[in-house]
Order: sequence, then C-alpha cells, then structure tokens
Amino acid sequence: MQLDRILQSQGFGSRKECRALVRDGEVKIGGVVATDPFAEYDENGFTFEIGDWEWEYSAKVYIALYKPAGYECSHKPKHNDSVYMLLPDPLVARDVQSVGRLDVDTTGLLLFSDDGQFIHAISSAKRQVTKSYRATTNQPVEDAQIEALLTGVKLYDDNEPIHALEARKSGDKEIELVIDHGQYHLVKRMIAAAGNHVDALHRYAVGALSMEDGSLPELELEDWCYLRPKHLELLGYKP
Repeated sequence: MQLDRILQSQGFGSRKECRALVRDGEVKIGGVVATDPFAEYDENGFTFEIGDWEWEYSAKVYIALYKPAGYECSHKPKHNDSVYMLLPDPLVARDVQSVGRLDVDTTGLLLFSDDGQFIHAISSAKRQVTKSYRATTNQPVEDAQIEALLTGVKLYDDNEPIHALEARKSGDKEIELVIDHGQYHLVKRMIAAAGNHVDALHRYAVGALSMEDGSLPELELEDWCYLRPKHLELLGYKP
C-alpha cells in the first residue's frame, strides 16, 4: 500500500494532507525520514513515527484506556470534558468509539475500537461479557448487603430482581462485585437497593481482561495502550 494511503487509513488526514506530512519530513520509518509519499509498503506489521509517537498500522484498532474521574463518555459532553480528549487525534479521526460507557465519576478500564462488530460483541446483553468493579461505600458493608447482591435486589424500574455473579466485602467500606448486565448506573443502583451508597466506583476488568493481574500493560491514569490478539482472546473475540 502507498505510504500516503497508509497514513490516511490511520487517521492522519486526507491523502493530500498525508502527502504533505511526508514531504515536510514529518514521517519516519525505522528512524529514517521518509521522502516519497507514493512509496509502497507492506502494511502488515508496518510501523512509523510522527512527532514523538510511534504508530503501527492496523486495519481495525482496539484500545484500552485507564479512565479518570471527571470525563464523560461522549463526543458532545454536557458538563465535563470528553473522554475522547484523552486519546490522540488520529484515533479520534478514525472514529473510535467507547465500548459501553463509564459514569463521569467512575474510574477504570474503558475499551475503544473502530470495529463495529467488536463493540457490539462486547456490549451485547446476549453475550453477557462480565464487568468487575470495586465500590467504596458510604457506610460499613454488612453481610446482609452482600447476600442481597448475590441473591438479587429489586430495582424500581425492573420487574425481576437482579443479582451480581460475584460479590464480596473487600474492606470495611469496600465491595468487589462482578456483573454481566450493562444498565444505566447499575452497580450504584444495586448497592443502593441492598442498603448502602456508593461514594466511588472503579472498574478493573472486562471479561478476563484485567488491569490488576498482568493481562494488560500497567497503565497510569489517562494512559492508553493497544489491545493485541492475546487481549482480544481474553475478551472472547476473534477479528
């Protein structure tokens, strides 16, 4: 594939803009400044540098972000900054979308992709991909609250009780729980229905992909990384 087409496909602008990047000496390949925007390259495994970033070609891109509090999962946020501000412009330009959402005050693992099938597969209620959370509660956690979360709590807008797949007390005011539903404010509402209140919420895993067991590179707040095939396998997805 021609270099200008590669750059365009990765979100670096129109073909004209990408040709200008090359001619202005902004693109390096293997540490060497590229000069020919029409040079042909095998895009599989192809890497290049623009500015301080090293990029790699991907027909579809899969991203994990450590979301901080204070960001809305929307391109048009109403009251806070957009979580897309935390991603490099080329990723936003190629129209990556968040896989589900985290509340503005919730931190933790948030996935992005421009692969619609992946987004649907991980978000779909039918597939029941699990999400693991750690909630800091306002009041000390009681055994009866854990039991209620496991056996099922009744939410005001649901006909049937909803239960956590796993729930345990992990601190005096801390609960870890695993769910396979994706309803609005679900963890907060479940804990409220069990008789407590969430002061802070952190998601540390989606499926078997966890921020805490070494399955992902160690991320600091606001950091992101590419998801590799081994990560997608942990999510039960094969492109």
